[in-house]
Amino acid sequence: MAEDTGQERTEEATPRRKQQAREKGQVPSSRELNTMVMMLAAAGAVALLGSGIAQGIQELAVWNLQVSREQIFDVGTMFLLLEESILHAVLSLAPFFLVMILAAVVGPLMIGGVNFSMQAMVFKFDKLDPIKGLGRVFSIKGLVELIKALVKFLVIGTVAIVFLYYQFENYLSLGNEPVDLAMPHTMQLLIGAFITIASSLILIALVDVPFQIWDYKKQLKMTFQEVKDENKDTEGNPEVRSRVKRVQHEIAQRRMMSEVPEADVIITNPEHYSIALKYDPKTMAAPLLVAKGVDIIAMQIRRIANENNVPILEAPPLARSLYHTTEINAAIPAGLYLAVAQVLAYIFKLRKTNSTQYANQKMKDLDIPDDLQFDS
Repeated sequence: MAEDTGQERTEEATPRRKQQAREKGQVPSSRELNTMVMMLAAAGAVALLGSGIAQGIQELAVWNLQVSREQIFDVGTMFLLLEESILHAVLSLAPFFLVMILAAVVGPLMIGGVNFSMQAMVFKFDKLDPIKGLGRVFSIKGLVELIKALVKFLVIGTVAIVFLYYQFENYLSLGNEPVDLAMPHTMQLLIGAFITIASSLILIALVDVPFQIWDYKKQLKMTFQEVKDENKDTEGNPEVRSRVKRVQHEIAQRRMMSEVPEADVIITNPEHYSIALKYDPKTMAAPLLVAKGVDIIAMQIRRIANENNVPILEAPPLARSLYHTTEINAAIPAGLYLAVAQVLAYIFKLRKTNSTQYANQKMKDLDIPDDLQFDS
């Protein structure tokens, strides 16, 4: 978690903050939920595998009770018998332990998800600091954990006492039952005990899981300054980004203005819009829009056009349509072919009659489709 900066943590954790926490192994977890899952898994394992486990334990007990007096006093033989007994017990209980290991893995995944962190496995020497240890014990979280432990003890203890009270005679009768009956009976009692404890833990988990998720999100909360600093780290300084965008815009504008002297015609609104078109029937499939702008940019385009003797033609509807429908260095839309063809034909005709000067010209009644007309 981030160090305290003295500011109140009011901002929700950013995706980067959450990712950093997961890399450190910090995920929401509930010990009560994990214990409940393991108890239910134990009950299920005993219910499904209990007969096989009981049979294995029964065979082991019978086999050990058949050891002769001579074998008992033979150290070498007893070591071999002990080794075989341990191996037999492990093989009998292995399926049960596998289920429990699986439950121990599944429990944390239910609210924390899949997460593997090497940082969480690194030993931290600050945990040996007695001052910090006392701080954790007497913190709000430590107090909450203490209250939870007491409540859990009372709930589980009460449920266990009630369960033992009703099953006490059954436990006592196990000693008087034949082995063939006692083992299955023992498994039934174990299943009941696991389910009873798990049921009591369900109540605790229903309270603990939401609390752990809330507490985890609270610990990840950030101050406004932390969010601001992170944005600077990930996206760069806003002032620098703004300056870069401004420089890029200026470069693009200069490049656009350099195309104006090569244009065949400037179509205007007449003052608010200026559109520069270029067309070479030998190399272009359609006329290109090489420059466009409004207000000050439009005035600059007209000034450069006048300086370079580029024809300027006033056609407000066409100027607005080209401005809104065509990007710079893009071909005009097919719907404007006819209107632009009329303009270019007029300009080319004008160029043949006067190749040195062009007065501002006007054109009306150009054929512009309704869907390509704009009022402003």
